[in-house]
Amino acid sequence: MLQPIQADALERRGCIAHGFFGRQGGVSEGIYAALNCGLGSKDARDLVGENRGRVAGHLGVAPDRLLTAYQHHSTDAIVVREPWTFASMPKADALVTATPGIAVGALAADCAPVLFADAEAGVIAAAHAGWKGALGGVLESAVATMEQLGARRSRIDAVLGPCIGPAAYEVGPEFEANFIGRSPENARFFKRPSADARPYFDLPAFVLHRLGAMGLGVVESQTRCTYTHPESFFSYRRTTHRREPDYGRQISAIVLL
Repeated sequence: MLQPIQADALERRGCIAHGFFGRQGGVSEGIYAALNCGLGSKDARDLVGENRGRVAGHLGVAPDRLLTAYQHHSTDAIVVREPWTFASMPKADALVTATPGIAVGALAADCAPVLFADAEAGVIAAAHAGWKGALGGVLESAVATMEQLGARRSRIDAVLGPCIGPAAYEVGPEFEANFIGRSPENARFFKRPSADARPYFDLPAFVLHRLGAMGLGVVESQTRCTYTHPESFFSYRRTTHRREPDYGRQISAIVLL
């Protein structure tokens, strides 16, 4: 049974369906169990297709109208007007649409998924924000592209979904220096358990900070730590630490009805 996380900011919008889907309710097995929606994984394509079809059905759309992109940790945001195939899948990290019946989604396995909606304008978006995309401006690109379709910042609701939490995201000093080099204020998103320890990065706090700085209508957090909840979420970092050969991806998606 699918058990997506729902956000109050989006749930109250009668013209929108959405969900931050975890790993429950699918048909994949082993390290991909169960709701692996990652077409880029080495999981059997037919099983991934069935999983994505279940998500599409939950959102009330046909399987071929649940769309994700080839995500490459960029700031690219594109407008979606019609479905595409796996072979024609574009590269992007934010999908924006004003077309009812097309569900746009973000895949993640530690990176931060963010869903956006201006219900009055009928414009929605899904963004994939890892540290590189968040720092570079993928969230801002998503909002700017929504504005091109008639959205207004003051009406946009944005919700952060499950991603890796600060207690599990150990990074190197060069990683920290990169952020602080952009702005000294970014130092507050790093903590060390001791003076000589490596820093830990608070990705959800950084994403919420970037969202909050844009003057949006509502910014809501529905995050959970993907690393520390293996029964609920896929995690690239946990897979790496366990020396597993591959990992699944959860999907967060939104659609105008």
